[in-house]
Amino acid sequence: MAPMSENFIFFFLLTMATCSSVIFSASVIEDLNTLHPPLDFNSTISKNCHLNPSLRYCSASPMDLIEIFKSSIVASHLCNESRNPNCVESFPKIDLRSRPKIAPLYLSFHFFWKYCPLSIHSIDLSNNSLKGSFPVDVLECKQIEVLDLSRNELDGEVPFRIFSDLTNLTVLNLSNNKFTESKMSDLELFFKRFNSSSFISSGLLPDHRKYQMKAVILLFVFPILVIVVVWFLWWLCFHRPDFLPRMLRRKNKFTPAMLRAATGGFLKKNLIVKCKGVDIYSGVLRDGTEVRIEIYGNEISRESRKEFIEECKILAQLSHKNLVKLLGWCGNRGMRAIVIEWLEGESIDMWLSRSPPPWKRRLKVAKGVLEGMLYLQEEWPGVDYDLRTNSLLLTRKLVPLISRFKLGHRNGSSNNIYKFGVLLLEMIVNPQLRDEIKQGESDFVGYIKMQLPNNLQAVINEDIELQRESMVNQGKAAINLALMCTDQSSGHQPNLKYIFDNVTRFLSNHKMHETEEGRHTRILSR
Repeated sequence: MAPMSENFIFFFLLTMATCSSVIFSASVIEDLNTLHPPLDFNSTISKNCHLNPSLRYCSASPMDLIEIFKSSIVASHLCNESRNPNCVESFPKIDLRSRPKIAPLYLSFHFFWKYCPLSIHSIDLSNNSLKGSFPVDVLECKQIEVLDLSRNELDGEVPFRIFSDLTNLTVLNLSNNKFTESKMSDLELFFKRFNSSSFISSGLLPDHRKYQMKAVILLFVFPILVIVVVWFLWWLCFHRPDFLPRMLRRKNKFTPAMLRAATGGFLKKNLIVKCKGVDIYSGVLRDGTEVRIEIYGNEISRESRKEFIEECKILAQLSHKNLVKLLGWCGNRGMRAIVIEWLEGESIDMWLSRSPPPWKRRLKVAKGVLEGMLYLQEEWPGVDYDLRTNSLLLTRKLVPLISRFKLGHRNGSSNNIYKFGVLLLEMIVNPQLRDEIKQGESDFVGYIKMQLPNNLQAVINEDIELQRESMVNQGKAAINLALMCTDQSSGHQPNLKYIFDNVTRFLSNHKMHETEEGRHTRILSR
């Protein structure tokens, strides 16, 4: 018998003696399930180990007899599948290249690799589309000289340390796989031992194309990305800061892009008023706030634009229930606008024309306007305002709001009192005289003075119900107060506090009369 045949005495003679059909069985799985060790199996192992103590199963425990028997069956099949010429005498190689259906099966037989025959010197498992991690079990055959795992889909790390035990291994081929890129220190040892072609496209070597791609990214893509990011941040900061967190926004500052978005691109349906020099739009900010946007079309100088911004900064600080809240402004070169809170209501002019309001409500509106004027006089004496009936707004709850402001002069108190006198006259006199006031007639005040005190009906609005004599006298007193306000001669014009006290007294007296009338009506009803 050849020198190598003693390694096969156990599994070939054993299987030939127990069942002559093993080699020719339909499949290795069937034989593993149907064949069982013969009665003299243990003694046969002992004889084989006596002849060759280096056999791997010689150090096995009695509990491993079934695995040893199974490994002999797998060895018999695998020797034939590998096309060895005489499996009884020799088993020099395992050749399962391009056998993707059976290669994974034999790799799964851990017990076979554990007792790998010492005669095997070559293992070829190439081109089998094997997946998963490196088949470590194969390295149990420490005597092998050739190992080919090329053209598969193996991934993960290669167990370099285990290869140090394979001292006879001279040919290794791991090319065309998907292993994890390894440290150069590990690869340098392998380059000294094996040809570098063994690792082509294995994933172990640094991919120069990958580094080239990184270089391209660093040299071209990254700068472009930086430019895009910088442009995007610039766009956020200077065009759409409303997308930034609130803490990063410039307070009260609006951009043309923000106003364009709020009005749907300045759609005509959002245009409320269009007149000379100003367009007024309704809009909705990104956070859902409804606003009124006033856009001024006339071009101004750079210095005037700075003054406009400074004015807006001051006006944004105004806070009173009878003042419209300025939310912000736009002071760009291409657009000048202010953004104020949206109010569901109408102007005082529309309110007086639409349906004649009662005397009590007129007094409440006048008192509200005075409260706003007193706040501005005490807190912001440098802020001027417009008191025309078409610029004063009313909420749905009939709260009057001063809506037009500008930075005036500290000596403007007299002029503001004059404007309130005109406003009070507009709220009291008949519609014809109101039209004269709007047309800027210079002698309407004199005309009203001539009609008082005897011809009150020619002046006062006939829709105001002044039934009692006390209420008629109150109407006369209100007109006299308004005329006093329009008298700007030295020492004759009352101050705001005096005017406010009188309007408050008118309102209190009216409420007292209402209470007395109600009590009188209840007494009569009894």
